Amino acid sequence: MAGQLRQAEPMQEPINAFADALRRRDGRAARDIAFAIARARLPQFDIRAVENVLRTARMRGDRSQDAPPPMSGTMRVLSWNLLRRVGARPGELAALIERSRIDIALLQEATAEFEALPSLVGGTLVRHALPGRIHGPAIWARRGLAQPRRVPLFSHAVRRHAVIAEIGGASFASVHLSHGQWMCRRQAREVGDALGHAPAVIAGDFNMVGKLRLAGFDEVGPREATHYANGVLPLCLDRCFVRGFARAAAWTLARGNSDHRPILLDLAPLAQPQGGLARGIVAA
Repeated sequence: MAGQLRQAEPMQEPINAFADALRRRDGRAARDIAFAIARARLPQFDIRAVENVLRTARMRGDRSQDAPPPMSGTMRVLSWNLLRRVGARPGELAALIERSRIDIALLQEATAEFEALPSLVGGTLVRHALPGRIHGPAIWARRGLAQPRRVPLFSHAVRRHAVIAEIGGASFASVHLSHGQWMCRRQAREVGDALGHAPAVIAGDFNMVGKLRLAGFDEVGPREATHYANGVLPLCLDRCFVRGFARAAAWTLARGNSDHRPILLDLAPLAQPQGGLARGIVAA
């Protein structure tokens, strides 16, 4: 019994670290610590191995990741659920926009404070809060946007809508869909229908697990986990679908102060009709 107690005492540090990681919404560290705790219960338990895992998790954390410069002839699109009120701040988003040379940002859970974004980095922003909420989807574009509109979506408890705008001859939609798997798929198809037949990009927090067949669109976002449900279960909820574009590159970035990792994509137009499909959004 005394030996078991001596073995249990060093276990308290990993358990406390695991609880702290959950409170900080650091899913990656929590996962690593959970594996370490499971390993520690084996007869060959070695507290030094657990401490090494904890040290690695703390060092790795969620450090910022800088994407390489955009590829020539592409536009750079960011999608990020900002985590209303307690998540990312306008200054944090502005720094990411400048550091990563972003052309268009499709945002979710954006509060009124993000309407100051153009004063920080220029460009134009449109935001529509969800009914009865302080937050909602938004679109920021470095070179301006046209015909911004709110498209209501079929929903129940939380009334949802997409924010859509025209940029450089293409349509862009920022979405934050419902949690029900049938509901969010219906809403995604409603957004696709609202975009007509022009080249288009739909990105955001889909709250969706598994595949989605969206007529005329291809999914091009990274396949890595972008959110950890309850701080532990990895899910790829932040997704991007395109029509008339091809993916040149895609990344999942560090989550910063949000509980979602942003996704970043370099997209190239498949065709350039008269007037230049991407003349207003693709960097020279």
